[in-house]
Amino acid sequence: MDKEPHISQRFDEELHEVHALVLAMGGVVEEQITNAIKALQESDAELAREVIGRDHEVNGYEVRIEEECINILATRQPAASDLRLVMTLIKTIADLERMGDKASKIADMALAMGHGARNDNPAFLRDVGVMADYALNMLRRAMDALARADAEEAIAVAKGDEVLNQEYRSALRRLITYMMEDPRTITPAIDALFIAKAIERIGDHARNICEYVIYLAKGKSVRHLPLDEVEQSIQRK
Repeated sequence: MDKEPHISQRFDEELHEVHALVLAMGGVVEEQITNAIKALQESDAELAREVIGRDHEVNGYEVRIEEECINILATRQPAASDLRLVMTLIKTIADLERMGDKASKIADMALAMGHGARNDNPAFLRDVGVMADYALNMLRRAMDALARADAEEAIAVAKGDEVLNQEYRSALRRLITYMMEDPRTITPAIDALFIAKAIERIGDHARNICEYVIYLAKGKSVRHLPLDEVEQSIQRK
């Protein structure tokens, strides 16, 4: 008589443990991005190398969580909301891993720009700092929405991705202007452009996580739907 409740309780514990691992992975990725930007702004080569060296930690989380999820799918055969949770976690770690890769690339650029006076003009990194703050805020809020399966918050965060895209376009215009006005700025401006693009992609990945959260909470895929339409649909319910 007690066997079924015991199995159900252990299954819930397994789901909770994997969910917690994903949130912990998100924390590591956030730290990696923060440190990569700090290394860039402060020309801190040691910190940049630390970010690059910790990339394997992010990859390790992805492998471990993926294995745990596959084991749950194979042995527990979850249905309904539990299945949505497992699928959401699998998709989320893929985006987190890609964010970790972006952090490593930014750290690589920080090392490159720390040599040969390529980082003499702070104007090149002004937009990078603003964009990074916004992208990190998106990531934090996306992970919080995942922790609480909060579809409304996920929509609000996802809609903010357009603001980050606008910041990127503004940065692109300014960097092109620098290059046109003074050819000597071409190399550092291109470096800054690559970094800005990496941050813009971090925002895209945060938006993806928000879309997974909406799927988790509402059981509806919204990958190809306008967010205003999704928001109205949720409000009607």
